[in-house]
Amino acid sequence: MTAVAEQSQQVPVARVATSERLAALAQRHGALAVLLLALLVSSLTFDAFASFDNLAGIAIQSSFLVIVALGMTFVIIGGGIDLSVGSVFALGGVLAAWASQWGMVAALVAPLLVCGGIGLLNGLIIARTGLAPFIVTLASLLGARGLLLAITSEGATTYLVPRDAVFLDLGRGTLWGLGYPVWIAVALCALGGLLLQRTGYGQAVYAVGGSEDAASLMGLPVARVKTLSYLLSGLLAGLAGCLNAARLGSGVTILGVGMELDAIAAVVIGGTLLVGGAGTISGTLCGVLLLGVIQNVINQIGNLTSSIQSVVSGAFLVVVVVTQSYLSRIRRLR
Repeated sequence: MTAVAEQSQQVPVARVATSERLAALAQRHGALAVLLLALLVSSLTFDAFASFDNLAGIAIQSSFLVIVALGMTFVIIGGGIDLSVGSVFALGGVLAAWASQWGMVAALVAPLLVCGGIGLLNGLIIARTGLAPFIVTLASLLGARGLLLAITSEGATTYLVPRDAVFLDLGRGTLWGLGYPVWIAVALCALGGLLLQRTGYGQAVYAVGGSEDAASLMGLPVARVKTLSYLLSGLLAGLAGCLNAARLGSGVTILGVGMELDAIAAVVIGGTLLVGGAGTISGTLCGVLLLGVIQNVINQIGNLTSSIQSVVSGAFLVVVVVTQSYLSRIRRLR
């Protein structure tokens, strides 16, 4: 009887363990599976979709959001949120175009200093005062947009990059048929993945996002970890704006509106939990590319408006969040 009872107990335990592993696998690689399925279906449905030029176009259009979402990934895994990245992105582009008249170094340094400073300020206020990240970064969103309008005389002035500036090559140059921003985004994702998975800082980000109190009891520098995450987010948003200015040849003031929502959506679609403590860079990359594929498919159809993309993306995000919640409950079963 005892042996039979033990065997009967082992069966549900084994089933729970299997369900937990499958849930973890789906949560970690679900975005990649959906992306591959979307690519396959789109390639079979639209003749022009699988062409190199079209896929290269998706890559270059997605590269700027990839860089912004990369910084957002660190922030969200650490249990925070950054609503300022859209305005910081636009500000970085305007500053880069304005400073490009003094050379490529100035065009890179000016936006990184200012945008990195905004990120650092966000991090210090959130980490040292305990204010809600939503409120602090919302204030930064308004402040960065206000600074942009002040620089451009309420948007009336558009700074142009000189036509002979080497800085333009950074946004328009190509390597093996793909623009430099694509390769920069890939390199940054690789570095970000190493930073998150292979360094003490990365493990501390996971720990802080999982439980800030537990991280403090472990002796981790919680305030420093938070500050560095927001600093990284500001720097990457500014860099993305800088690359975009190099591609367009000007600092466009109306860009970046709603970009923070796209970045958050991409990060969550990629499997990062909004409550923090879990997520990957590769998942974020898949999330951004999936949004890019959806937009491209809508353009391929031709008779749909751009607003349909927002509807589809929003509906997809709801499905992902509900699915993540369900998978998290399965993984908590023991």
